[in-house]
Amino acid sequence: MATMTNADPQELAKFSELAHRWWDAEGEFRPLHQINPLRLDWIARQCKLSGAKVLDVGCGGGILADSMARRGADVLGIDLAEKPLKVAQLHALESGATSVSYRLVAAEALAQEMPARFDVVTCMEMLEHVPDPASVVAACATLVKPGGSVFFSTINRNPKSFAFAIIGAEYVLSLLPRGTHEYARFIRPSELARWCRDARLDLTETAGMQYNPLTRRYWLSGDTSVNYLIASRKGA
Repeated sequence: MATMTNADPQELAKFSELAHRWWDAEGEFRPLHQINPLRLDWIARQCKLSGAKVLDVGCGGGILADSMARRGADVLGIDLAEKPLKVAQLHALESGATSVSYRLVAAEALAQEMPARFDVVTCMEMLEHVPDPASVVAACATLVKPGGSVFFSTINRNPKSFAFAIIGAEYVLSLLPRGTHEYARFIRPSELARWCRDARLDLTETAGMQYNPLTRRYWLSGDTSVNYLIASRKGA
């Protein structure tokens, strides 16, 4: 049974309701499909995916997990929302992907079961949806092997991010369903960096992600004021 301690039932229900749309590249999850090549290449530049044992925490319908498996990784995706996981499993069956699997389990529970078992751990667009993100960061650090890499992405907390990520993305441009994000749960880079240090993860790189609504193009930059990514490594 999954440990439900560090989960918000409303958040799980929100993503479960849209689970059947997860692999529709023009639907509600279009932004995830559009940013996936960026985040995949960013991860691949910093660690070897081919032959690596990878854990994707908060995998949802499996967009990132599937793409890392296609780069040659042996991937386990975990989540606490059952319907998106079933969608991910079905997509793996339909696509013939054999190096990706999925489990309904909390990161904290898996950390007790499989400490230091993974070469790479990813946790993307997930921390801002849980009650205790620091607990997830600590679990990711426990799950990765010494010398392994852990990658996070989330949203900064400031007036600009409120304007762009909520007002702009959800209400003006309709890039995301209304209510996808809650401003109070956004995470400043300094907060995430502190949680990483507390978990004995050394920060190696930070990048921002930007979007042009006219061209519908995403790109990485040094601007971390809204969406950002953090790469870290566990000491050997």
